[in-house]
Parts: sequence; C-alpha cells; structure tokens
Amino acid sequence: MFLFLLVAMVVVVTAVTLAVIGGGDREVLPETAPEQLVDPLPATRPVGRADIEALRLPVAPRGYRMADVDEVLARLGAELAERDSRIAELESTLAGAQATAVARPDLFKNPGAEDQR
Repeated sequence: MFLFLLVAMVVVVTAVTLAVIGGGDREVLPETAPEQLVDPLPATRPVGRADIEALRLPVAPRGYRMADVDEVLARLGAELAERDSRIAELESTLAGAQATAVARPDLFKNPGAEDQR
C-alpha cells in the first residue's frame, strides 16, 4: 500500500510540474502585442473636456506606458499654456477698454440727445 501511494504521489507531482513548466515546445502563455494608444488627442483642434474623458491610456505590465503618458501630458500642458496666454490677452484688452470708458464719462451718452435745457 505504501509503495502504491508513493508511486501515485510521484505521478501527481510530475504531472503538476509538467503542467506548470509547459511540458514541451508549446508556450504556456502566448506573447501579446503591446497595447497602443487607440484614440490620441486631436491634432487639428483644441482639446476639449470630452476628449479628456474619452482618453484611455494603454496598460503595460508595470503600469502605464511612459511614452504615451508623457505625450498626453505634454499636449495638455501646451493647451493649458495657450489658453492661459489667450485669457491674459483678453483680460488685458478688457482692462484697456474699461480704462478708456472710465476716462471718458461722455462715452455712453446718446449722440442725438444733446442737453436741451
């Protein structure tokens, strides 16, 4: 009986070992192609909120692919810098227009309505 259990245990251990190792020329897990960024940010127009919400970065074995993340962050940084510049330009133009309006109190008077006293 002991000899039978010993032979059975050797057979089971050998079968498990062969199953784990692969047991031959075939691969246990086939290699997969790395994921690529499917839908990058649009190059022909400014990035919108919907573009950011729809963006899905591909996952690599150790997290996200650094090249894709760097590309997205660089594009978003450029977009934010451009928008900040445009906002500063518009605020400067508005401040100039307000200063002109304050300096000329007659600016908002009706041109056809003269003082008729």
